[in-house]
Amino acid sequence: MRKLTLIPLLSLIFMLNVASTCSSDDSPNSSADPAPVINTVTSGTWTVTFFEDDGVDETYHFTGYNFTFGASNVLTATNGTNTYTGTWSVTNDDSNDDDSPSSSDLDFNIFFASPANFNDELSDDWDILSRTDTKIELVDVSGGNGGTDYLTLEKN
Repeated sequence: MRKLTLIPLLSLIFMLNVASTCSSDDSPNSSADPAPVINTVTSGTWTVTFFEDDGVDETYHFTGYNFTFGASNVLTATNGTNTYTGTWSVTNDDSNDDDSPSSSDLDFNIFFASPANFNDELSDDWDILSRTDTKIELVDVSGGNGGTDYLTLEKN
C-alpha cells in the first residue's frame, strides 16, 4: 500500500522539478526595450574611456575623440582635426545567446568604414553589460577566435 502512494508523490516531485527549470526568459516573446539606451546615448557627446581587444588595452586609438550618436543613426567621431562618420543603432537581438555574458537581449551596433582602427575595433554588434545615464559598458565575444573585447563609453 505504501508503494502506491509513493509513486504519485515521486511523480509530483519530478514534475515540479522539471517545471522549476523553465524560466520566463526561455520564451521567444521576451524582449528588451532599446528606447532607454537610445535616449541615453543621443544626449550629449561620449568618449571611449576603455577599449580592450583580446586582453590588450588599446584605448589610445580613440584618445581625444568625441562621439555623437545623432539622428537617423548617424555616428560622428571628431578630435577637432579629423572627423569620421559611421552608423549606430540599438536593436533587440532576442536570440537568447547562451554564449553571451550579457543579461540583455539588446545589441549596440556600431559601424565605421574608416579609419582602419575604427573599422577593425569599433565596428561590431556589441552586447550591453551595463548602462547608466553617463556610462555604457559593452562586450563582444568573437565567433571566430572566441576572443573577448570590451568597450566603455562615458558621457562628457
